[in-house]
Amino acid sequence: MTTLVWFRDDLRVHDHPALHEAMQAGEGSHTVALYVLDEVSPGVRPLGGAARWWLHHSLEHLAGELLALGVELLVREGPANRVVREVVEATGSSTVLWNRRYGGPERDIDARLKHELRERGVAAHSFFANLLIEPWHVTTQAGTPYRVYGAFRRALGERLRPDLPLPAPPASSRPASLDALLADNISVLDREPAWAGGLARRWSPGTAHAHERLRAFLEDGLEGYAEGRDLPASDATSGLSPHLRFGELSPREVWHATHAAAAKQGLDPEKFLSEIIWREFAWHTLYAAPDLATANLNPRYEALGWITASDAQTGPEAELLQAWREGRTGFGLVDAGMRELWATGTMHNRVRMTAASLLTKNLGIDWRVGEAWFWDTLVDADQASNPFNWQWVAGSGADAAPYFRVFNPERQAERFDPDGEYVERWAPDSLLIPPIVDLRESRLAALARYEALS
Repeated sequence: MTTLVWFRDDLRVHDHPALHEAMQAGEGSHTVALYVLDEVSPGVRPLGGAARWWLHHSLEHLAGELLALGVELLVREGPANRVVREVVEATGSSTVLWNRRYGGPERDIDARLKHELRERGVAAHSFFANLLIEPWHVTTQAGTPYRVYGAFRRALGERLRPDLPLPAPPASSRPASLDALLADNISVLDREPAWAGGLARRWSPGTAHAHERLRAFLEDGLEGYAEGRDLPASDATSGLSPHLRFGELSPREVWHATHAAAAKQGLDPEKFLSEIIWREFAWHTLYAAPDLATANLNPRYEALGWITASDAQTGPEAELLQAWREGRTGFGLVDAGMRELWATGTMHNRVRMTAASLLTKNLGIDWRVGEAWFWDTLVDADQASNPFNWQWVAGSGADAAPYFRVFNPERQAERFDPDGEYVERWAPDSLLIPPIVDLRESRLAALARYEALS
């Protein structure tokens, strides 16, 4: 008997319920793993360049970990429904298992595939694995999703009792008949992105590195996190976001390890865990609003009059957008962040908010334009957090920053990079660049646009 485990954004062997279930079968049973690069099914968003780079290396690490368990990893490309059915037939699998996803198109794919497999006599089951709690368990009394973080967090706290993470399953024997199928494996990275060298210097994908980063942060960084998290020049953040994005760590693993470390050190872990809860809030919002990356959560803002992607292809708007992308705005904190992003695939969160505010409010460019740039260049860009956070800054999303809150990049630099260390590290020439916009005038213009909708 062969069981097929379909991996998605859960590239780990620890705390993987689908893999754990598959490996519980008795002697004579085999487990086969599959990853499908699906960028063609309706509604599925193709990966950005930085994320594809990470995925490539994460899959290499996953393949080695699975092989140590006696499980081979098949890597295919194409529409997931067709590919999974083909692999089921080729391997003679009688059962297909996977961990649940929460994006709208992905849920549709999974539901349709589960029905089709069962119609063919193949057992198909999904498992809870990639959030702290299922989205349908945290709703208002009216059964609607929460739109305010404070209320969401309180409701989550009342219901949240995360199970302990599952260990890696015991090893089994590998069926030799897979050798021919392995020959058809594809590489998800057809070419290195232009900034791949910087990504490799900054990051080490894979679960072993993820667990090491978590251990190091909890031992050395948890104590000073609350004070240092807003200082981009410091190394105070956890650096776990891309590992969580690709499921090299589960949120349950982070949750329990953090509580254990905090108890041992006599620390309050809530400031750090609030970031995990914010991530949860983003995914619950996406579950309720599958078009989060393309439509304002508050539809009123569709009439705001932002400069759209097509508007910004030529003329002065195009020059403003390009200056923002390349870190040539004349505002040191923003320029440093945008150059850090290009060089390393990441940007400090305080700087992300400042850069996003400059684009959407001072430059008046649609948040979807900035979201698309981050989608391509961030190693941790996922389909929930990326648009969710852009809408938060733009004022059109859940628990949105009030429209009158405009992040002044000069004041942000004074508060959070007072010695100019971060700017000196990434954009030392920024002070020589004339600012591309007048902060006061553009702020007043933005407020006028927003107030016209209220």
